[in-house]
Amino acid sequence: MLFSRASFPRSLQWGLLIAFSAILALLLQMAGLPAALLLGPMIVGAVVGCAGGSIHVPRLAYFGSQAIIGCLIARSVTSTIVLTFITQWPLFLGVTLAVIGASSFLGCLINRWSGLPGTTAIWGCSPGAATAMMLMAPSFGADARLVAFMQYLRVVLVAGAASVVAKLWAGTASQAGGTEWLPAIQLVPFVETLGLSFLGAVAGRLLRIPAGPLLVPWAIGSILHAAGLIEIVLPPWLLAISYALVGWRIGLSFQRNIIAQAARALPLIVTSFLVLIASCGCLGFILTKTIHIDLLTAYLATSPGGMDSIAIIGATSHVDLPFVMAFQTVRFVVVVLVGPLLARLLARYSQGCT
Repeated sequence: MLFSRASFPRSLQWGLLIAFSAILALLLQMAGLPAALLLGPMIVGAVVGCAGGSIHVPRLAYFGSQAIIGCLIARSVTSTIVLTFITQWPLFLGVTLAVIGASSFLGCLINRWSGLPGTTAIWGCSPGAATAMMLMAPSFGADARLVAFMQYLRVVLVAGAASVVAKLWAGTASQAGGTEWLPAIQLVPFVETLGLSFLGAVAGRLLRIPAGPLLVPWAIGSILHAAGLIEIVLPPWLLAISYALVGWRIGLSFQRNIIAQAARALPLIVTSFLVLIASCGCLGFILTKTIHIDLLTAYLATSPGGMDSIAIIGATSHVDLPFVMAFQTVRFVVVVLVGPLLARLLARYSQGCT
């Protein structure tokens, strides 16, 4: 492996990761690509992981970055989106079930044609609830490592496609071009924001809520911010660090041995995920005709995860972020509730047909 510990100690691996992530993020930002500060670290992290890198993002740092992103979403929440959800909940639920149905169908096709062990493809195609899928998959003859690979590959493809669509389809450029990275900070609101992030992340973990470090600060912060009880202050440098940590977490999960094991089925997997992304884009188009929202907002709302990366792309684009995240949250909750059960049923059916 290229990154052997003898030749590349972890300190050097981190140095290379940070340096090349900054360079690539800058290049992507100069190209006007939204979420460049996420995509650059994600791509470089994947290269390091596939080259045999032995570093990983500490869990506490990752949870902290999720909490910051939760606060970012909370800052943009208004009462209008709550009313929209209440009045349009059948549409939210219907689109969510359509996304789950499409991913389940593609999972069954990949499972039959790919040659992956057991029922790996069914668990790997779930549009969310990755941890639950990885834990349950081995009981049904699936390889948990390949399930994790498929889950992260889906996130990378969705993030990449969403960022390109934001640039080309909607003509949206990254908002980071003229960013003042070290602005003057209002100390009290900033401390309150950090307190919200810390306490929300801790509560999310203690309560064992899926994606709790993201969802709890978002929920609490939305209420407090809408009520005027807190001013959420997030300096650009803090957001950049959070974006990078999320990107590295995803990218470093790619390992060469896992990719080699999935190599024969990789074209089919990638094609299926692209079909899923396109299908969700069609659902987004239907949304624009059903309720009056712009195409990019609808596209990001229906994108099949991951929720934190979609939040970052939405935050760096001109979209209705609360609407996007309301849809993403409904999908996430439904997948958490019914995804493992549905995958288990499909896995049993698949095993019964073989």
